[in-house]
Amino acid sequence: MLKIKSLNKQLERSFRKNWWRPALSNYKGETMNYAMLAERIAIIHRHYRRFGINPGDKIAICGRNQANWGVSFLSAMTYGAVPVPLLHDFNPANINDLLVHSEAKVLFVDELIWEKLDPSKFTDLLAAVNIADFRILYTTIKNLEEERAKVISEFHTEYASGVRPENIDYYRDSPEELALINYTSGTSGFSKGVMIPYRALIANVEFAANEAEPQMDYTSDMVAMLPSAHMYGLMFEFLFEMCIGAHTHFLTKTPSPKVIMTAFQDIHPAVIISVPLIIEKVYKNQIKPMMRRFRFFFDIPLVGSVLRRSIRKRVKTAFGGSFEEVILGGAAVNPEVEKFFHKMRFPFTAGYGMTECAPIITYSHWNRSKVGSAGKAVAGCKIRIDSKDPEKIPGEVQVSGPNVFLGYYRNEKATADAFTEDGWFRTGDMGIIRKGNLYLKGRLKCMILSANGQNIYPEELEAVINSAQYVVESLVVEEKGGLTAIIYPDYVSASIDGIEAEELEGKLQSSIPEINELLPNYAHIRKMEFLKEDFVRTPKRSIKRYLYLKDN
Repeated sequence: MLKIKSLNKQLERSFRKNWWRPALSNYKGETMNYAMLAERIAIIHRHYRRFGINPGDKIAICGRNQANWGVSFLSAMTYGAVPVPLLHDFNPANINDLLVHSEAKVLFVDELIWEKLDPSKFTDLLAAVNIADFRILYTTIKNLEEERAKVISEFHTEYASGVRPENIDYYRDSPEELALINYTSGTSGFSKGVMIPYRALIANVEFAANEAEPQMDYTSDMVAMLPSAHMYGLMFEFLFEMCIGAHTHFLTKTPSPKVIMTAFQDIHPAVIISVPLIIEKVYKNQIKPMMRRFRFFFDIPLVGSVLRRSIRKRVKTAFGGSFEEVILGGAAVNPEVEKFFHKMRFPFTAGYGMTECAPIITYSHWNRSKVGSAGKAVAGCKIRIDSKDPEKIPGEVQVSGPNVFLGYYRNEKATADAFTEDGWFRTGDMGIIRKGNLYLKGRLKCMILSANGQNIYPEELEAVINSAQYVVESLVVEEKGGLTAIIYPDYVSASIDGIEAEELEGKLQSSIPEINELLPNYAHIRKMEFLKEDFVRTPKRSIKRYLYLKDN
């Protein structure tokens, strides 16, 4: 059992123990071992001290996934500064605002992103550093290049033979101390700075080591395909791995399904951390068409079981073949897809978390998970449902435990609104609990009240619509007392099958009665609208729902 008192001291122990082992790689590019990682961190620490950066100061990181993203983040945290990961997908105006709001003193940034920013707005920023090669892009420090040259010269004089394991001595953190600020990228459109304490990071690392990924160790490989600036990818594809001496491979490029699957074949990850979109694409594009062709055989008991075993083997091989399980988070899994993979005993599970919990709240190992459930509360975390009958009547999911954040940075009102009077975090998600398993219904803010007083959860309706052929994804909104389904059709697949766009839209419109048969009477779809291009999404691939709300 991994028990951590100081996260930075755990990183220090991990680095020393795994000194010559690989730590961070750019997929099909540079690999640095823990010794190289520690040396880069040591040089950056010297720069921090030389230029007056103190523990508690904010260090922003805004760039695509890459090994130097990890160097930048760890240089701040192990120094006692507060890393502020910013999603590179944010628009330039948003990044400008967040840099000002966070009071960042240093910014590690992609050069292309920096070119779109406005330095005149940065009141606290001392320097902007190119994350790719650590060149200075901007500074208010006089004679910085001369001072940098002195720092590097002094460093190489002191460590003429290189940094050794006994030389590293990282900042000793305390549980309630602010560890990082992570700005949300949710569906509401407004970013809030989530203040995450060290105890929350420690709780998540211990969860991964003891519950979710105990089979991982210093020999394990991990593919980092989620944005590292998002709490889900940051914690389980990078920070946990650094704490145990594992090897993280950053994809660096846009993680298309083809790039991801090729990386799995090359790297053979021990555990796969993903959003549901990846596994849903495999199901809809590869498995479902085959099932339609051979649906008669699937109904024959013996033949059907043989076919499922064959599919399971093929899918496991496609995901690298060496993984313990696929852990899905960030969004609900399509019920049809979930039921199929459960039936064929594919090792995957769906957890539940939020940035405010750094991020994990519930999880169950794949061989204990229940269809439709997000798992049980993780060790040390408590969940409750704000409902008169939590087993039957959905209510808001509320959370208490060491994983819960401190509040929102410089936003007292949002912080006060986020907690109940007795100190539980209000997630804004609706759900029920049965035998300890959490079943989510949807977002409280997204819930629609029907004319006859029934609660409608759009996510449940969308799951039914998304199962229809040629539907990539849908969004259900209220419009003048009725329900409209906004749909992004799979025009490409339809075209391959000889169906033009206009004909496809007609087919989907005519399927409304069929879809409504699967929905409660009070939740029938009245009409459909179609998008020619995909929905606008957050980096974790959730739809930005607020952009599609109708005026009523």
